[in-house]
Amino acid sequence: MQTLLSPTSASRDWMFWRGLRRSTRAVCYPRLKPIHQIEQLPAEGRGETGHYAWRSMGNDPQFAWRRHLPLPGWNMLEVAIRHDQPSGSVRLYVDTGQGFRETESFYLTLRPGRIAKRLCFIGAGVRGIRFDPLEAEGCFVVDHLRLVWLTPWFAYDRLSQRLANLHGQWLETPKTKIMTQLKLSARAQKLHWRTLALKQYEETFVRLCPRKSYRQWLAQQPVLSVEQISRRLATFSYRPLISILLPTYNPVLKDIDRCIESVLAQHYPNWQLCIADDASTDPRVHERLSHYAEQDSRIKLVFRPTNGHICAASNSALSFARGDYVALLDHDDSLVPEALYHVVETLQRQPQAELLYSDEDKIDDFEERYDPHFKPAWNPDLLLGQNYVSHLGVYRTSRVNAVGGFRQGFEGSQDHDLTLRFCAGLNPDQIIRIPQVLYHWHAGAGSTAMAAVEKAYTGEAGLQAVKDYLIHHAAGASAEPGKFPNTYRIRWPIPDPTPLVSLLIPTRDQVSILRPCVEALLERTRYPHLEVLILDNGSTCPETLAFLEGIAKDSRVRVLRWAQPFNYSAINNFGARHARGDIIGLINNDIEPINEDWLEEMVGQACRDEIGCVGAKLYYPNGTVQHAGVLLGVGGVAGHAHKYFSRHEPGYFSRLHLVQNYSAVTAACLVVRKALFDAVGGLDEENLAVAFNDVDFCLKVREAGYRNLWTPFAELYHHESVSRGADDTSAKRLRASREADYMRRRWRHRLFDDPAYHPSLTLTYEDFSLR
Repeated sequence: MQTLLSPTSASRDWMFWRGLRRSTRAVCYPRLKPIHQIEQLPAEGRGETGHYAWRSMGNDPQFAWRRHLPLPGWNMLEVAIRHDQPSGSVRLYVDTGQGFRETESFYLTLRPGRIAKRLCFIGAGVRGIRFDPLEAEGCFVVDHLRLVWLTPWFAYDRLSQRLANLHGQWLETPKTKIMTQLKLSARAQKLHWRTLALKQYEETFVRLCPRKSYRQWLAQQPVLSVEQISRRLATFSYRPLISILLPTYNPVLKDIDRCIESVLAQHYPNWQLCIADDASTDPRVHERLSHYAEQDSRIKLVFRPTNGHICAASNSALSFARGDYVALLDHDDSLVPEALYHVVETLQRQPQAELLYSDEDKIDDFEERYDPHFKPAWNPDLLLGQNYVSHLGVYRTSRVNAVGGFRQGFEGSQDHDLTLRFCAGLNPDQIIRIPQVLYHWHAGAGSTAMAAVEKAYTGEAGLQAVKDYLIHHAAGASAEPGKFPNTYRIRWPIPDPTPLVSLLIPTRDQVSILRPCVEALLERTRYPHLEVLILDNGSTCPETLAFLEGIAKDSRVRVLRWAQPFNYSAINNFGARHARGDIIGLINNDIEPINEDWLEEMVGQACRDEIGCVGAKLYYPNGTVQHAGVLLGVGGVAGHAHKYFSRHEPGYFSRLHLVQNYSAVTAACLVVRKALFDAVGGLDEENLAVAFNDVDFCLKVREAGYRNLWTPFAELYHHESVSRGADDTSAKRLRASREADYMRRRWRHRLFDDPAYHPSLTLTYEDFSLR
């Protein structure tokens, strides 16, 4: 196995820890003085630590940093704040003679229950420091705050580590090579290396919320010129006709103008606009549509004699579509000028595509774009829960006709119904996501884009579409409304006879953790046919041994001894060899179920032929999310989706409450068929003894042709790392680095192109903010 250490790295490792010890000698602890939008709470409002509790009175609270000022050079900012907000961040301003400026400030996102840290390079001549503890109104307690001076080479190591883990340019570069390559890059750009290093380091802290900072993100995106597009179009060997279906009924005139003008503005010229007006009662609509049809021969127009609603009108438009593909467009929405160009450009590379779909956003009456939806690649289980494909959807015309076009009776969710029927039987490589925003929903009064509840019938029609799909393609499964509008839950049947499930629980001592886990599993699991295998890794605590002896008297429990050094992969492989069940569950010893049907939900999913690993929704004890699926690439290898979100929040486009396919799920609570576990060789004992073995296992299952799945309907508490502890020693950190490096080498082709995620979303945080 390749190791992290080079021939000289042993000495560097020793110097690293020696430097850390030395660095902590120059520590700057402040005394905070409120100067803006902050008031101190009464003594009874103090936190558990005895520190003062404060209230932020606005979105710009400020403290003056009194007492000692930091030494110039590299410092580590450390902050821990408890607060009553869904999330929080701080900013530290340093005045070196020109006042408090954004260019001399340091942003840091708070980590619930943990100390958040970041490097700061502080110039000479510090005159003052300002500390902004929150960005919203709320109450908070500052539990920990300090600046620690660092030796330069220690700071370089931390900087290199973060760039290797979180910066897009360096994700596949070994940490030991980053400083050398960074200096070469800076020299080529005629910059001081530290200027470039600090710029890129700061970029790993940038956090753009899709719903609040979209305008800023858009301004940073490259835009193809008309000349560039024209040159590329000239190289296309396949230039299909695309028929755009546009059903209309009494549209607002300015909306239909914007809609049709967006088609006329397309850079790709080989299109046909098929307009079917559904007997609009406003005579101005007839006049306006006729004007456009006379203006451009590519516009085909039919006026239906009677109103038949959107499915009938869409079928009328479909009847005179002559294109290889049809694209769906609503009469108050619009396309970006590059929309059809990107579709055809994709077809040059993937001519087998039957369905192509893009990202979308909303646009208001003032032409302000907001609320972008950056979608995953083909995700069939998510499609059953919501119509995430939506717009822009481009379908091969022959297949649309073959499946019967738009079905009357599904008005309001006719696109969802079409997509479900259209995709049935297709191979995944025939359904292509275009990771570009190509479609604007007009968010006007009464539109579906503005408020789904304004059209409640869309959810009813969508539910009926999903139920109909299940009748034909998933016998025994049933559908019901989801928690949020236009979302659905599928209940999958458990085979008869009920399969035996073997729950594997590695453990060592710490009965205070193990006891509530095992007792909760036995008492709060309704699933009738299970065995619990406690895999004891050398417990010596008398109380633990007594508990194991007593619990083994339960006919559902077996205690197996594993007298080897700790290796999470090996222990679970050992347990799997002794499991009697057709299904195994990997369960941490700090897990406690919440809902009694958690295992029924997971087994029902795992018994589907096409499904591999099934993961659960895990919470920290305070009710925030610990695991809701694994996002590849986040943090350099993988991170947990929606981590630290409240359990009640919808998450990114309701995904926190929808069954969906992820590339991986955590083995803290993972269910899989035993035959499949054995077929891919179980967990990797040699290379991944502690970390990432579950991600590696899930990716092996995925490469074997199965879809991994996460369900929010199996809910459990997870007291993460309570038993094993954190990676807080040099040996543990070295092991963690080796395992992370192995994952990058082994899965380089997967880690930074996760189909369940999106290339425009962050690899720094788990919150689906913009990259």
